[in-house]
Amino acid sequence: MGVELTALHWIYVVFVVLIISFMVARKDTSLVCIVGIFLLAITATHSLSAAISSIFNSFIYAITELLPTILVISIIVAMSKVLTATGINDVMISPFAWLIRTPSWAYWTIGLLMMVISWFFWPSPAVALMGAVLLPVALRVGLPALGAAMAMNLFGHGIALSGDFVIQGAPKLTADAAGLPVSDVVSASVPLVFIMGIVTTVTAYILLRRDIKRGYFHHTMEEIAVAVEPIAEQTKQLLSNKTKKWLAVIIPLSFVLDVGAMSYLNLQGGEATALIGGTAIFILILISIFAHKRESFEEITNYFIEGFQFGFKVFGPVIPIAAFFYLGDAGFLKIIGEYLPKMSHGIVNDLGVALAHIVPMNKEIGAVTLTAVGAITGLDGSGFSGISLAGSIAHLFATAMGTSAATLTALGQVAAIWVGGGTLVPWALIPAAAICGVDPFELARRNLVPVTVGLIVTTIIAMFLI
Repeated sequence: MGVELTALHWIYVVFVVLIISFMVARKDTSLVCIVGIFLLAITATHSLSAAISSIFNSFIYAITELLPTILVISIIVAMSKVLTATGINDVMISPFAWLIRTPSWAYWTIGLLMMVISWFFWPSPAVALMGAVLLPVALRVGLPALGAAMAMNLFGHGIALSGDFVIQGAPKLTADAAGLPVSDVVSASVPLVFIMGIVTTVTAYILLRRDIKRGYFHHTMEEIAVAVEPIAEQTKQLLSNKTKKWLAVIIPLSFVLDVGAMSYLNLQGGEATALIGGTAIFILILISIFAHKRESFEEITNYFIEGFQFGFKVFGPVIPIAAFFYLGDAGFLKIIGEYLPKMSHGIVNDLGVALAHIVPMNKEIGAVTLTAVGAITGLDGSGFSGISLAGSIAHLFATAMGTSAATLTALGQVAAIWVGGGTLVPWALIPAAAICGVDPFELARRNLVPVTVGLIVTTIIAMFLI
């Protein structure tokens, strides 16, 4: 049976196309999304005051949905600030320095450590943790600064952020837009994240080794000093070496216990996020009391402020976009009201059913479309701002094909974050470039071929998994 498409459905489609067009043109999409919300609301309600109110209400709805994610990322960044200020980060990573004996060992050690740390601390703070300790060692054994930056980027902002298995910020956004449980998207993303990660990092390594052998990189000791200089400035001695060592053991052990608890107690989504966030708050307070003593009351607040500034800076552009895409599903009823046709299952669902009657849909078209949509939405340099769109379109295509949306959603998420999360487009790419003392544009150029090869292979594999 066909589905009744109304003006609301067509307005939604027009604004999805407009949002994609603005992203391709590298223009900000917040205004477009707000206009889209207003037009949907005024068309549905025929009331100017209700339409204006709907803009504000949609922001409240989006913030409410995203708040746990914003909060946990802010808290983890705040915790990473205190780790950096006290020098505990140096102690945590220094035992791995002995592994770095050749350029190859340096690349893989930095990369794998970056990946693991990024799962718990998020990639941007992890860059600071890694750069201060391991970059000087890597440069001394002959890994170019550009190679170290690539490893940090590809493993941190690529593999770790595109899966986001622990904090689950990315899966939360895409799952909400696709109308799926977060656990479904996380499960579906596991093979795609690791296929993409292995193909990309191995391709990057092969190209890097080739250029090292050709003498493409020439870094003298003076250049090494310049590269290390921005990160070499160490903080005051706030803790004794013995205390740092104890805390450097307790902190990772706490998060390992969290992961064990998640598995044993079957905690997922919000419950898992709350456990990680609560642990991070506890660690932040504990270290602050040890390090700052009487000043700890003020310093704890300062660390939280820094964390929240980071969190809302990252998610500021995401909120208007998420607000618009939540209207494609259950958000419409809660934000605007019961104005869709009686048989409607939500704007995106209705469009998916209609699409199935018009276009012959198959797995190949679905996979290529989601990769393209993900990559395009990543062009704005955020990575996170467009994954709601990827989830929404995955839902639409899955409805049209009569298949599960989880793999399509995960594919769109992986493509969006690899392109926009800091491997090809500046955002988190700039911190990695700055800490390694390299040109961010050169770093993006070096990442282009490996990431493109990875996306092609991952898309082909996804066709068999859908």
